[in-house]
Amino acid sequence: MTAPKKAAFLGVLAIFLATWIKPLWPLEQALHSSLTVIGLVALWWVDRRWRLGNGAFAAICGFIALHCIGARWLYSNIPYDQWAQTLFNWSPNAAFGWQRNHFDRLIHFLYGVCFTPALLQLSRHAWPALRIGQAFTLAVMVVMCTSLAYEWLEWGIALALSPEAAEAYNGQQGDIWDAHADMLLATIGALLLWPLARKIAR
Repeated sequence: MTAPKKAAFLGVLAIFLATWIKPLWPLEQALHSSLTVIGLVALWWVDRRWRLGNGAFAAICGFIALHCIGARWLYSNIPYDQWAQTLFNWSPNAAFGWQRNHFDRLIHFLYGVCFTPALLQLSRHAWPALRIGQAFTLAVMVVMCTSLAYEWLEWGIALALSPEAAEAYNGQQGDIWDAHADMLLATIGALLLWPLARKIAR
């Protein structure tokens, strides 16, 4: 593992541990954090086997770090509006007329942005004959399919919890189209990487 990758990995671990200082909702945070642990182990294993680029590796670490922060506040309760008002004297909710907490939307969008470079690299490792367009299409399809699988996982977990705990974990905030919006944003995030993919290919 290169020095930049070690720094990114250790940074994520530090943020993960910091978010567990006096947890606000331990059970629900633990459910979210289980994916963090799986993701970090999978990232370490994949990089040992296929050697991701520093940028692709760091992008995934950045995503996981933001996920850790979101998990601490169960996404729906993360006080980004208060932080923005304190730091910049500006309210995103007031500026855009938001009625819900949109941090979960940001995370799903960044899932597509942050994982597509690594998926593109892995596609070309596995099938070197693929053209860049074919490899990129495959990467986007993986983002779409894993987004769908995650929404199924959320639904399955919600069925096993009480209605109150399910709402706290899922964070739909009354939006019946929450899963659809999340999957769409992940797909858009992935598609926006196409110009970068073409540039790298050249």
